[in-house]
Amino acid sequence: MRIALDAMGGDFGPRPNVVGALKALAASPDLTVVLGGARAGIEVELTTAGATSQERLEIVHSADVVGMNEKPTEAFRKKPDNSIARCWQLVAGKDVHGLVSAGNTGAVVAGGFITRRFLKHVKRPGIATVMPSGHGRTVILDVGANVFPKPIHLLQYGVMGMVYAREMYGIASPKIGLMNVGEEQGKGHELVQQTYDLFRNGPLKDRFVGNVEGRDVHTGAVDVIVTDGFVGNVVLKHAEGLSEFILNLVAQDVIGALAAERELATVALKAMVAKLHYSSAGGAPLLGIDGVCIICHGSSDERAISNALGMAAKNVRVGLNDRIVAELATLPSSLSVNGDEE
Repeated sequence: MRIALDAMGGDFGPRPNVVGALKALAASPDLTVVLGGARAGIEVELTTAGATSQERLEIVHSADVVGMNEKPTEAFRKKPDNSIARCWQLVAGKDVHGLVSAGNTGAVVAGGFITRRFLKHVKRPGIATVMPSGHGRTVILDVGANVFPKPIHLLQYGVMGMVYAREMYGIASPKIGLMNVGEEQGKGHELVQQTYDLFRNGPLKDRFVGNVEGRDVHTGAVDVIVTDGFVGNVVLKHAEGLSEFILNLVAQDVIGALAAERELATVALKAMVAKLHYSSAGGAPLLGIDGVCIICHGSSDERAISNALGMAAKNVRVGLNDRIVAELATLPSSLSVNGDEE
């Protein structure tokens, strides 16, 4: 089990990546982590972390780093030897099973698109994220990789999200919903109306429950929500901001008003934060890539990086990509709208 880690990615440099890698190695004896980045800086962090042995830990040097605010295409052209590109090269060469990065999300997605190593039958990869709901978890995709999708792309996201929910979270028969501005058939713009018809009249009709709205993300009404990358990213960032806002209110207004029960309430709040915080999942997978790609939040700490590496390893163990390919192969090749095969 070999996973490449962009050691230079994120807001805090190599330290949380190196420490997270060491934590992941301690938790998974079958895991090897290949650190991509500036060798000297990585070795300094390894020494600081007290890593006396580098067993199952390798370093692949790269001279450049893509900044969090850089445009991906320009960065790849001006900095060809960047840590993100180096990790993708390892994936493309089958030297590793996948990669994890907390770096520039656009650059990570672009790196996957540049390699063009899509899974068989996949038209466009999409980023999936998992949010807590009243009945467990809700998988949403796409949340940023494809802001101008075609109906066939969204149909495939439904398939990939269904497989992801089933294999990674044990949901036996995932229900699929299409994000829209209303539940009624005929609502929304042309893209969602055409996508609705593909779901309703196609092979996924038994899993498709129809349109869902933003309020259904956390109700558990469906297990998988399909949407375009623009809307999905807005939903994701809003959920992150809202959860942080509510948790801060609880900490200030509720716990602050307690007396004898304050210690117990603080323990309960910390448990809630651990459950809801993005670091508990580690990152979001870019589904549809021939390999595993986990995209982490820029502010990821060592816990998030460790969990992301664990998620990547689990993707490999369950054979997620093979199962996605098998499900996509069952879709009729004639499924398209207005010639939108690509």
